[in-house]
Amino acid sequence: MEDKIIKQISLFAENKPGRLASVANRLKSAGVNIRAFTIAESGDFGIIRMVVDKSDYAHSVLHDAGFTVSETDVLGVEMDDVPGSMSRIAEVFGEANINLDYAYAFITREQKALLIVRVNEIERAIKLLQEKNIRLIGMKELEKI
Repeated sequence: MEDKIIKQISLFAENKPGRLASVANRLKSAGVNIRAFTIAESGDFGIIRMVVDKSDYAHSVLHDAGFTVSETDVLGVEMDDVPGSMSRIAEVFGEANINLDYAYAFITREQKALLIVRVNEIERAIKLLQEKNIRLIGMKELEKI
């Protein structure tokens, strides 16, 4: 089950010009590839959430650079890039009473997308999605996308 969990980096940063560039440049210098990210702002600060190819190393690099950073377990749910794919995932979670804390998505290849989700019951969500034949992408597979 652990092979289906993705380690996400969350970084708390001041909401001002150049902060994302600073983070991205630190990771670039360390040879860390950002696979997906989202930014949520809250006034003067924001949370940058990223899926990277070397999460433990990225965490260390950013922490050593003085950023407030943490790791979170998330899931990578593969879905077809067609209308209705997200509703199917949402319905599965809703019917099982699994709360979706947040999500973001990106296109992976022709007709496929990857939905990154944080849920309140990750192990139960993994089991449920597998029972429904919904493909989960783990860290090793993510590196190949």
